[in-house]
Amino acid sequence: DKIIEPSSKRVRPLGRVTSLANLISPVKNGAVRRFGHTIQSISFRGESKSPAPKPCSKSAAPTPPKRRNSTLWSESQDWSQTAPLSSREIKRQEAIYELTRGEQDLIEDLHLARKAYHDPMLKLSIMSQEELTHIFGDLDAYIPLHEDLLAQLAKATGPDGTVKEIGQIVIGWLPRLRAYRDYCSNQLAAKALLDQRKQDRRVQDFLQRCLESPFSRKLDLWSFLDVPRSRLVKYPLLLREVLRHTPAQHPDTSLLQTAISIIQDVLSDINMRQGESECQYYTEKLEFLHESQRDPRIQASKNLLCHGELRNKSGTKLHVFLFTEVLVLTRPVTRTDRQVYQVYRQPIPVQDLQLEDLQDGDVRMGGSFRGAFSTVERTKNIFRIRFADGSRSRSHTLQGNDVFHKQQWLNCLRSAIAEQRQALDTLCKPAELPIEPDENSPRNVSELPSSPSPQKSRRSRRSLCSMGKRKETML
Repeated sequence: DKIIEPSSKRVRPLGRVTSLANLISPVKNGAVRRFGHTIQSISFRGESKSPAPKPCSKSAAPTPPKRRNSTLWSESQDWSQTAPLSSREIKRQEAIYELTRGEQDLIEDLHLARKAYHDPMLKLSIMSQEELTHIFGDLDAYIPLHEDLLAQLAKATGPDGTVKEIGQIVIGWLPRLRAYRDYCSNQLAAKALLDQRKQDRRVQDFLQRCLESPFSRKLDLWSFLDVPRSRLVKYPLLLREVLRHTPAQHPDTSLLQTAISIIQDVLSDINMRQGESECQYYTEKLEFLHESQRDPRIQASKNLLCHGELRNKSGTKLHVFLFTEVLVLTRPVTRTDRQVYQVYRQPIPVQDLQLEDLQDGDVRMGGSFRGAFSTVERTKNIFRIRFADGSRSRSHTLQGNDVFHKQQWLNCLRSAIAEQRQALDTLCKPAELPIEPDENSPRNVSELPSSPSPQKSRRSRRSLCSMGKRKETML
């Protein structure tokens, strides 16, 4: 590489990660998209748009969040004491420096969450110890984890300010991030409790004062509580950036590739745990009007593929949950300051689900008298679901917010249906028959097969397959 002095041109830092799906290889588990999204509100997983926060007062529009003053590695160097570096090496050091600065910022935010929010609310009895523990988790326990990485990086930094190798450091440190499994799994319940407590005037007033204080940088409490999650999904990008500027013959090249694989496994593990927690959270909030609605597939679910708000043909807002094996339509209701989801009609097993994509204008939506005679605007973004046999229940015509929202649902539903049919086909696929021995070969009694005859095995498999099909339609 050409030897050059560093320029004063600022390098754009890595953008904020919004989707884990772009960081790890695709897997069949639909929950992968979940982890990369901050929990803003109950919304369709993977939806990039979040509802605007409601202002806490009638004042003018809130000031945008303030960013920390970012410093480049090259700006912090005393170049009179540093040997000239290649352009590529400068970029490599900048990437390592961004990793280091990010750890420092994370530690500061974790300390801030404790000292500026948790401790004052406990001291002033704004929230109970139990509530604060549920919302904040064990944030303090993660500070030493990140301080240890900083210490190792500082030790690896030479007198000239450069870091020669980081591969072994991150390989040994990244597996420790699994400690975040419980914290991330609790985020949904923590956000729900925080939103509920915000209805209290004292809590609302305290949080608003913090928001208006300089230390918050115009960020609300949840932004600080969400810092660990947003940091976790950045590690693959940070490591790839270092790798991109590392020469092929450098010792770090193969080590960084291993490190990226490690962090992908860690994120998948955390994401899986968070998916199971999310699934349990919502199944516990389902309210059944009739015992016939209690499909055992719901309670047995370990994964919530997608969920969100859709409108039915009469314009009623429904919250729809697609679990691995069953689709559940619900109506959100409030029970003593606690939101639950009242099951609407019969849940539909995914294996019995028939999906129909409707063209704009095919169906007239809305239940008003005026709307029934209106032909000014065609109904858009609609699709229909029903039991495949057509005899179990009426069909449901559903409408998404926009074409992208509708397509997300169609993709998720089609994927779920395909996986369930593939699983059933695998179950019902006839096993290969054993090879018959030569009739001239001697056979002892001890060599005779103890298993049922091929004919009986085939009958058993047919019975099992039929039983599986019957079970799919039982409610």
